[in-house]
Amino acid sequence: MSRLERAFFARDTLVVARDLLGRHLVRVLEGERITGRIVETEAYTGFDDQASHGRHGETARNRPMFGQVGVSYVYFTYGMHWLLNVVARPEGAGYPAAVLLRAVEPLTGLDQIAARRDGRPPREWTNGPAKLTRAMDIDGGLSGVDVTAPGSPLCFEEGEPVPDEAVQTGPRVGLGSTPEPWLSMPWRFYVADNPYVSRHR
Repeated sequence: MSRLERAFFARDTLVVARDLLGRHLVRVLEGERITGRIVETEAYTGFDDQASHGRHGETARNRPMFGQVGVSYVYFTYGMHWLLNVVARPEGAGYPAAVLLRAVEPLTGLDQIAARRDGRPPREWTNGPAKLTRAMDIDGGLSGVDVTAPGSPLCFEEGEPVPDEAVQTGPRVGLGSTPEPWLSMPWRFYVADNPYVSRHR
């Protein structure tokens, strides 16, 4: 299956977040492919977005958001979880932006996923952003990876795009004290009725 090239990510962040639904997230680990169909994403874009890590400018933590599109941004949160993003915005746009991968439907490498999910039922393997990184062994060592490069341990493949009638949107999750209108922006995209979407519907 064809890998998504840099041009895919060099578009409006919300367009990329929507278009990633149905595509495949691939983690290559010890020669084995662990693959999941993307069923839920969130967009974070621009200095105005009060929910974005990039709103206050570049730091050591968020540096990938300011760099080349098609690069991973993996960050640690709540003292225990890694979350995976991919940088997406028009080339030369001059602002930070990324798409958070919130949930995938497991496709391959199921034995490896099961071993990392501590006996949980399959429906709970990857139905949340911290769950999918644990299941696919993604951590901060994979931040800044070019997901479009040949041989990358992390990449995206074409999969099957999801038709508009099967896509729903809603507010982003876990934003705490983020002010309006950013708290309610419908910048979360998910596949309707997919069992691997997180519980935040």
